[in-house]
Amino acid sequence: MSEERANFGSKLGVILATAGSAVGLGNVWRFPYMTGQNGGAAFILIYIICVLVLGIPCMVSEFIIGRHGASNTARAYSKLANGTPWKVVGFMGVLTGFLITGYYAVVSGWCLQYVFSSIMGELKGDPNYVTSYFQNFSQDPIRPVFWTLLFLLIAHFVIIHGVRGGIERASKMLMPALFILLLVIVVASCMLPGAEKGISFLFHPHLEKVDSGVFLGALGQSFYSLSIAMGCICTYASYFSRQTNLLKSAVQVSLVDSMVAILAGLMIFPAAFSVGINPDSGPSLIFITLPNVFNQAFAGFPIIGWIISLMFYLLLSLAALTSLMSLHEVSTAFFFEELHITRKKGAVIVTVTTFILGAFCSLSLGDMDYLQLNGKSLFDIFDFVTGQIFLPVGGFLTCLFLGWYVPKDIVRNEFTNWGTLKGTFFQCYLFLIRFICPLCILAIFLHQFGII
Repeated sequence: MSEERANFGSKLGVILATAGSAVGLGNVWRFPYMTGQNGGAAFILIYIICVLVLGIPCMVSEFIIGRHGASNTARAYSKLANGTPWKVVGFMGVLTGFLITGYYAVVSGWCLQYVFSSIMGELKGDPNYVTSYFQNFSQDPIRPVFWTLLFLLIAHFVIIHGVRGGIERASKMLMPALFILLLVIVVASCMLPGAEKGISFLFHPHLEKVDSGVFLGALGQSFYSLSIAMGCICTYASYFSRQTNLLKSAVQVSLVDSMVAILAGLMIFPAAFSVGINPDSGPSLIFITLPNVFNQAFAGFPIIGWIISLMFYLLLSLAALTSLMSLHEVSTAFFFEELHITRKKGAVIVTVTTFILGAFCSLSLGDMDYLQLNGKSLFDIFDFVTGQIFLPVGGFLTCLFLGWYVPKDIVRNEFTNWGTLKGTFFQCYLFLIRFICPLCILAIFLHQFGII
């Protein structure tokens, strides 16, 4: 069983793999459009504060549970729960990660389709054509399902090669490639005529837009961006060595994650403003708005526009893959450890079942009424249930579990690596996880339902 419990081979591997889990599509499209809607630099500042107050303590909590349990997320929680109902939180994390894998693979497949479309030059044309292109593709019964399967098979290939030979090795290649693509597009975007307006908007605090909703939106973005309560962080932490500094790792991962999000804004805002478009169009930003932005911004140099468009969708695909790898690993670790089967067999179970789930989610976006409920597609239902119910509830319960139920000595030992670290911030961490984090998560949960 040594392969199953193998650790990451290096500190760099820990950071890149865990950062890859956190860095995903939410950084590239959700953060920029939320920044556009909620006050530019004012939102960024609030977001960074939220990462410090909420994101890092919650991540450290999952690190502690995962490394202490040295097993899949469900078993890690169960070991600390000692037969009490608290073990349900771990199973909820696995279920959440499994459900997200299904519909996230669909969106990831869309990214691959747009890579192919960019190569073939299919994204050129007037805005109406680009809009209809996405609508026709997403509702097609065949193509999205094909790309979903392909993306899952790529993730499957990485996962079956284990922790060091698969996840860590892939992360060491994918994350630098992601950063290089991101920086190249940022430079190209900032060199466009009129790009300074976008840069100014991004880094100028529009305080008139700041209200309680902005604070709660920033809290939610920090929570979702760092992959809290999906089982990913906890599962990856089970592969940490006893020498891994959990607080330092959480800070480094959060720094990388936030840097990617801000660079994404610096990539999108200058290009959008150069053609007179404010990038606050929500989820349609990356598949409808941005192709039009690239077409207009580089109209005089079509070959450059083609290259930038291709690089952008390659960037999206890499970000999606690093996240999908971690989501896949959550369920794979659960199946092969709980069913006492090989990693490959566990991965096959996950790939097959999540593909079936993803196929139904994709088909529900078309004309199949039996895959819809009250006018909502199966895709939207899964997105709502996991993102707006399971994630905040799981995060809330994890804070209470570690802050109030798990013996303080266990928490301190993991936090300080059994006394080898000073633990200067331990009391601050404990206060945040016991009081501030649960209240903030509860506020997010109630706000989205209009209760506060």
